[in-house]
Order: sequence, then C-alpha cells, then structure tokens
Amino acid sequence: MINRKLLKSKQSLYGDTDARLAAFLGITPQTFSLKVNNKAEFTVGEIKKIRGRYHLTDEEVTAIFFSEKVSC
Repeated sequence: MINRKLLKSKQSLYGDTDARLAAFLGITPQTFSLKVNNKAEFTVGEIKKIRGRYHLTDEEVTAIFFSEKVSC
C-alpha cells in the first residue's frame, strides 16, 4: 500500500503537484490517482523515477511504496 501522506509531503517539498508528477512519469493524472489510491500499482520504473526526482533514501522508498499499514 502507498503511504499517500508521505508521498504528498515529498511532492510539496519539491513544489510538485499530482499532475506534474504524473507528467514526469509519463502517465495520465487519472492513472496516477488510481496508483496513489491503491487501486493500481506503481511500476518499478516509476518508483525509480520518483526516487531520483525526490532523492529518496532506501528507507523512504520502503516507507512510501511498501507500507503495510497506512493511516488515512
């Protein structure tokens, strides 16, 4: 499950919107929405792109993309 709050905090830190991040990933805003709302999965390539864009550590990648329990 995606930790949406943590991803959103990274987006805010870098001044990114959902639409900008979706464009960077080469996906539609609708597809991005499905992914952050746990209705579809991010690909390995997308996770790598996000990691590079936000300079994420291994721990941050795990916390954002592989969280077992996420608060809403």
